[in-house]
Amino acid sequence: MKIAVCGKGGSGKSTVLTLITKSLLNTGKKVVVLDSDESNSSLYWMLGFDSLPLPLMDSLGGKKKVQKKLIERFKDGFKEPEISIWMEDEITYKSLMPKFVLEKQGVKLIQTGKIHQALEGCACPMGVVTREFLKKYRLEPEEVMVIDMEAGIEHFGRGIEQSVDQVLSVIEPSLESISLAEKISELSRSVGACFKGGILNKIMSQDQESYLCSELQKREIPVLGVIHYYPEIQSACLMGKNIHHEKALKESEYIIKKIISI
Repeated sequence: MKIAVCGKGGSGKSTVLTLITKSLLNTGKKVVVLDSDESNSSLYWMLGFDSLPLPLMDSLGGKKKVQKKLIERFKDGFKEPEISIWMEDEITYKSLMPKFVLEKQGVKLIQTGKIHQALEGCACPMGVVTREFLKKYRLEPEEVMVIDMEAGIEHFGRGIEQSVDQVLSVIEPSLESISLAEKISELSRSVGACFKGGILNKIMSQDQESYLCSELQKREIPVLGVIHYYPEIQSACLMGKNIHHEKALKESEYIIKKIISI
């Protein structure tokens, strides 16, 4: 199963993904994490890694080479969702060189690429690489892939969600986050992806939780579970430490039972 974790910037998308990953490990699943958020570089230390693996973009010759291929395909009349970059028909973690996959405590970490400097150009090549990698990646038995999507909804325009099994939306206590979750739900269905529901995050009171649940019900968005606000998690994020919190993990385990057969 491939699970895309979406949400607005600052909603705690990477934090929720980290908790979900650890909960999946506790159920005996093998987990592959694909970091496809080109602007956020925090996920690796949240998961307990010391660094990121080399980006998949480098395995294809780098961003400029991928951009050149895209331009050539555009000139030939292809639209972006039709363009193929990878030579292989099927990809597994074993077919990738070790420098493009890091493994620690049962988690395999892969990244598409990051924006490192100004004037690099658009993020389209990264989106194309992510979409095709997800399409061609073959999971092993008992293996689950969890994808940290870029913030917002631009990735839907590239058809990335067409190759995932479930789409989740992380929702913080804000009207912007509620509205974006509604849009994510609509766009998921429009590309034929299964929108599973929303995960409430950073909830500080019962009133907040009740209000959010009410607003999401009006928008026909299922609530999969709640992860409350914990100062310890905020401190870990501030100091760049591995995220581990027993209560938050219990909350994420409840969510996992709703989204995957165990």
